[in-house]
Amino acid sequence: MTEYSVIDDRDEFERACALLAEGEGPVAVDVERASGFRYSQRAYLVQVFRRGAGVFLFDPPAIGDFTALQSAIGGEEWVLHAASQDLPSLRELELEPTSLFDTELGSRLLGHDHVGLAAVVEETLGITLKKEHSAADWSTRPLPDAWLDYAALDVLHLVDVRDVLAAELVEQDKVEIAAEEFAATLTRVPKPPRTDPWRRLSGLHRVRGPRNLAVARALWEAREQYAQQQDVSPGRLVPDRSLVAAVLAAPSSKHALASLSDFTGRASRTQLDRWWAAIEQGRAATDLPKERVPSDTLPPPRAWSDRNPEADARLKAARPLIEARAAELNMPTENLLTPDHLRRVAWEPPAATAEAIGIELANLGARPWQIAETAQRIADAFVEAAQSVEAAEEAGS
Repeated sequence: MTEYSVIDDRDEFERACALLAEGEGPVAVDVERASGFRYSQRAYLVQVFRRGAGVFLFDPPAIGDFTALQSAIGGEEWVLHAASQDLPSLRELELEPTSLFDTELGSRLLGHDHVGLAAVVEETLGITLKKEHSAADWSTRPLPDAWLDYAALDVLHLVDVRDVLAAELVEQDKVEIAAEEFAATLTRVPKPPRTDPWRRLSGLHRVRGPRNLAVARALWEAREQYAQQQDVSPGRLVPDRSLVAAVLAAPSSKHALASLSDFTGRASRTQLDRWWAAIEQGRAATDLPKERVPSDTLPPPRAWSDRNPEADARLKAARPLIEARAAELNMPTENLLTPDHLRRVAWEPPAATAEAIGIELANLGARPWQIAETAQRIADAFVEAAQSVEAAEEAGS
């Protein structure tokens, strides 16, 4: 018999919240979803640990209202691993920390080579965790005992890990850096929904012509609607490659669609009427999508020497300086400065001063500590790049 059980009873939930409120220190929190199985990213299990209280496993669909848990722990520091992944699901339950410590992000800032939960627990505490159920369907009921043990271990050691990492942050003089990063994780605004989410269809680059794109759009939307109704991951109904195959095959009838060997998936035949109706809808559409849509995505750096030689020179001058500073700070370059931020200021720079570059980096979302560490270095690199370009032009004239 497992040591842990899922709390799905209201009275038991209230008692657990009371115990957590009486516990001591930070609160470890984790979430299990059913990604790849369900349409939604809702939480199907919430795990909580606090010293003096113990581990509790809560069943969100059964409990519903988590106000008591928020009241019990909302004012405490929450310890999460890769918090940005779990915060959206927690917020759906109106569970929101006022402060957090992210053990995954903290490990990155400290320069740990491996930052997965199992690796961090083993490196900091010498305890080996098995991660065999991380991709399980957590909407399953009842949850197997082995899964419950796994879920409990995800939070049982997390506060101890936090304490070890906090001490390392002091040793490396990164306490303020970590505080800014944790606060940014907590306050980060979600990205707005994509204008044309159907364009994320894998393999869409093979589809040519506005009419065929309209069919692809209609098939994607039909699958999305059905997946949401059934709360099933869209790809489990009909994979992306099957939708694209149907578009490329251009079947002349519902029977021809059913005969396509590449049109697979558990709903490919049971919902054949739905898919054929979508194909007909796409073929009759009058609002045909454009083949190319405006995008603020920058070209890949390998194309810069032809597309924007001055920007290429700026990027090539600045990037080694940022990488060198990251090495000095013992952290990944992407944690010192998001690569896209550097590319954007290099592609279309403000004045080549630390102040102007710092303002632009702040507008892009860089934190104050990142700006302090990088803005002057970038400005110096941009000036050097401009001088090199001028010297090359004078030598060639």
